[in-house]
Amino acid sequence: MGQAPARALITVAAADLLARLQERHGSLMFHQSGGCCDGSSPMCYPEGEFIVGDRDILLGVLDVGTGVPVWISGPQFEAWKHTQLVIDVVPGRGGGFSLEAPEGMRFLSRGRAFSDAENELLAEAPPVTGAEYSAGVRPPDTGSHIVDEAADACPVPGGRAARM
Repeated sequence: MGQAPARALITVAAADLLARLQERHGSLMFHQSGGCCDGSSPMCYPEGEFIVGDRDILLGVLDVGTGVPVWISGPQFEAWKHTQLVIDVVPGRGGGFSLEAPEGMRFLSRGRAFSDAENELLAEAPPVTGAEYSAGVRPPDTGSHIVDEAADACPVPGGRAARM
């Protein structure tokens, strides 16, 4: 069969902001918020400042700078496992604990449901848990994780991607 699709992508605009944040803060990570204080925003932290739990799931490592892991809690992954996460950026105030907060921009999660064929491929490539990652397990390389715009990965019916 083919290669499983990436579980996490990032837009060019979000990758540009992420690269600037890396220059200031060093290695970074994302954790997809569960919807508490900061809604369901992807939270950006210096790597190691957010403790990844054994049951957290690594959605992927974004190919920005030295690589940026994207994590989600195990229970939330169960609800989202059929969805590709696309990290975008929009004007506004970021989450209080997320590094982009002072930039006048905020990271935003967008999603696209995987097709049946993609879900079959993903079933053959289970995600890496926090416990496995701590033991040295790394996800397979799924190629570039950068898309020009969110609409390229998450087409809106009747939108730009639908007209292409």
